[in-house]
Formats: sequence, C-alpha cells, structure tokens
Amino acid sequence: EEAEIQLQAEEFDLMAAAADLDEIKKVNANCILMANLQQASTSSTQTDKAPVFDSD
Repeated sequence: EEAEIQLQAEEFDLMAAAADLDEIKKVNANCILMANLQQASTSSTQTDKAPVFDSD
C-alpha cells in the first residue's frame, strides 16, 4: 500500500510537471509572438510598394 501511495504521488508530480511545462510553452510562444509583432510594427513599412503575391 505504501508503494502504491508513493507511485500515485510520483504520478501526480509528473502530471503537475507536465502541466507546468505546457504553461511554460504557452508563455514562451506568447513572448515570441509579441516580440515578432513588436519587431514588425517598429520596422519600416513598405507603403510605396505594391503587395507581392506568390505566383502558382
């Protein structure tokens, strides 16, 4: 019974760590997105050029 309780505790710790890792990944993705948006908004815009479309 003690081994089973220990296993359950380890499983809980693993699940908590996985949830933390998932949250860290989300925060990291949001930081990258915000950095990219900030870079795009502060870079010079090409208002004098027509949009470029891919030709198929």
